[in-house]
Amino acid sequence: MTQPDRRLVIVVRADPVICGHSGEARNLAEVALTRGFTDVRLLTWPIGVLQSAGLPLKPLDRLLPYSEGITVERPEAVGDYRVPDGRHLAGLTGRLVELLADPIPTVCLSMYLVPHTQVVVDAVNSARAAGFAPDVHTVAKAVGSDVTNVIRSCLREGRFGAATVLFTTFLANDEVVAVSEYTRDEIIASALEVDEACGTSFAAQCRERVTVSYPPIDSSAYLDLDEDAVDAALAKRGLTRGGYVLFLSRVARAKGIYDLVIAYGQMRSRDKVKLVVAGTGPALEHVRAMAKEDDQIVFLTDVDDEEKPLLMRGCAAYALPTKPEPDFVETFGIALAEKALAGGGPIITTLTGGTGEAVGDTAIIVEAGDINALAEAIDTAVLDMTDSDKEDLAKRARDYAMTFDRGAVFDDLFPPLE
Repeated sequence: MTQPDRRLVIVVRADPVICGHSGEARNLAEVALTRGFTDVRLLTWPIGVLQSAGLPLKPLDRLLPYSEGITVERPEAVGDYRVPDGRHLAGLTGRLVELLADPIPTVCLSMYLVPHTQVVVDAVNSARAAGFAPDVHTVAKAVGSDVTNVIRSCLREGRFGAATVLFTTFLANDEVVAVSEYTRDEIIASALEVDEACGTSFAAQCRERVTVSYPPIDSSAYLDLDEDAVDAALAKRGLTRGGYVLFLSRVARAKGIYDLVIAYGQMRSRDKVKLVVAGTGPALEHVRAMAKEDDQIVFLTDVDDEEKPLLMRGCAAYALPTKPEPDFVETFGIALAEKALAGGGPIITTLTGGTGEAVGDTAIIVEAGDINALAEAIDTAVLDMTDSDKEDLAKRARDYAMTFDRGAVFDDLFPPLE
């Protein structure tokens, strides 16, 4: 049997998790097939584990298939009920050791430092200790929640031991990257705090080694959309082109959903446009209760990857008034770049975290948390902007977002085959 020439393994929370970084993994995997990788694998979690974790998930019966040559592996837990935690980590780590035991040159990318980078580091160390001598190159990508959730919580609670483990694990990889310049700056700032408390030298290492790799987007899924398909998708939802403001993201306080619902109630244009809230998340039921007396607010909890760009294309405006919260800061904003590629009405957002890197100068910017300014910005987009102004803004936004095309991002992140 002929062995594959080169393998890419991505350890990540993959589909069906509703998360931009599961999309990142898919896009990198698809490009890898066109760049000489003959075996591409996503190493991820069993569906039942994702469901029990309470994560927002896509409809299981409408997941987009991966191309032939991409294998999604969901290792089962190792051990029984007497192992209260870590059983699934053992399954992931053990399976990766088995892959590394093959005499195949392998690139291994982990996204989310906790726990996926730990899986990679432990597997590589185990494979080497066992004498397998794996030909492996490791890349660890720090995404938003690594900094805003894990590292920051360690620092707030004074748990510098946990922060030390995280940084040593991160820096144990051959390459270390961040999802945005903002994230890179936050990593360095967090490392400085750990250094001051513990006498370590993480900040200097991070400053020297951490590079930026923006999220890869499949631009072909958003460009040249069939206009009849757009109208058909809207009609199915009882919507009309230009007849709604779209919020399509995780329904959470940090995404600014409460501000948007309140702003919608005071907009001059509310009699011309509905508010469509597309997504699920921890604030969904509360927001539903807030809006129960307003039949102009529509909730869509089952939007799949094929419908998403169609909804984006047909909206009068796309609003993501994200705001910094203790447990989350928008470190890039993949949906903003996707919306720019899809076209349609103007993007309205805030300069929170890395959103400025996602939109450049092609969006209407409001101050985070300023509900009056948010309402006025949406009114401007719906009532005051000319068609010519909208078309010019949409073109500039699309041109800017093309810098995040998955092919270009892949080639920057991974070295070419010799």
